[in-house]
Amino acid sequence: MILGQVSWLDCFVFLVFLAPQLIIHVGFFPTLFCGLRALPFLLLRLPLTFVYERLLLSREYGSPFVQQASWFEDIVIRCVRYAFAYIPANIGRVFFSKWVALPFLRFRMLRHGYIRSPIHWHEVNESGFKGIWLIKDQHNHPDIVIYYSHGGGFSMGSSYFYLEFFLALLSCLSLNFNNPAILSLEYSLVPDASHPTQLHQAIAGYRYLQSLASPSKIVVSGDSAGASLILSLLLYLGNNRSRISNGGLAPELFLPGMAVLISPWVTLISPKDKNTASDYLDADNLHQYAKQYAGTKISVHDPLISPGKCKDISWWREAAPDHGFFIAYGAEEVFAPEIRDLIDLLEKANVRVESQEVKGGIHAWPVASLFLCSTREKRTNGLREIMKQISDKIGT
Repeated sequence: MILGQVSWLDCFVFLVFLAPQLIIHVGFFPTLFCGLRALPFLLLRLPLTFVYERLLLSREYGSPFVQQASWFEDIVIRCVRYAFAYIPANIGRVFFSKWVALPFLRFRMLRHGYIRSPIHWHEVNESGFKGIWLIKDQHNHPDIVIYYSHGGGFSMGSSYFYLEFFLALLSCLSLNFNNPAILSLEYSLVPDASHPTQLHQAIAGYRYLQSLASPSKIVVSGDSAGASLILSLLLYLGNNRSRISNGGLAPELFLPGMAVLISPWVTLISPKDKNTASDYLDADNLHQYAKQYAGTKISVHDPLISPGKCKDISWWREAAPDHGFFIAYGAEEVFAPEIRDLIDLLEKANVRVESQEVKGGIHAWPVASLFLCSTREKRTNGLREIMKQISDKIGT
């Protein structure tokens, strides 16, 4: 199920679903204050900078993203950039919550003629973790499973916000697999919980998944902070594997078949993180979220918190999935320098790694483009590349 581009009507309906949830979870006056604070941006800064950069400034002087973006994509990303920089995380969390994302998806489905989802999904609440299970045919065993960890800076985001992305990804995978499935991890957010809570939840979810599918048929995946958590999970598995090879107990967990990472937050606090004219992320806010995630008792430089801090080639070699990594990212995103460093490190470790750096691309564009791009080809370009990489390396 691949729906059409998000429309202005969709944006309006999203705000209709959002407003009461903000009042319930944040409060009327904080919501009002946040809205009033945004008015100068919405009424002055947004239209003035948009007109200047799109109509008055020569194209070659515009940011790499603006040079290739449609008007709709440009406006939405400008709004998202403002939100990441100025809207508090407790308000941003509501944007991505179940009670906003789920009715919005239902509306989008109805608008495209779907009364019910053609792909089965249900919530999972097992010991140690929560999540969402999606599968093409719930009555048969899956032949490929994506274990996904969503993004959001560890402070916002939910599996429910990603449901449309998951449904589209399963639709693409169905072209080459008989019964693909996704288990999306619903991990605790900061400041409600900090490390190692999220890592323990990721381990519990992975252990549960291994009871459903062979590790060779599992692809661990995620975007942004979720991809960072997946890297931490792999380092944990690699460390456990190293201890076992040196005379430890029999392994309880095995490495997955492959890892697919979208714009991974490799190093949580890095001097290489710089805001760009194209990307919507804000480095200063990200570093604050990183400190909250690390908590007060553990260093943010611990490799199991910030995977980019692991420079041990042998550890990465032990942590690498059998079919290696595929990493997709944008050339203009805040995390690009650290992502390139990770790719170089994996190559030095003789780990199989393939990457796709999108020229002019911004953070997590394979996810965002599904909603924003005007043509089906552009919306699904990232999905089709992910499907191709998984099919080529794991197959049926």
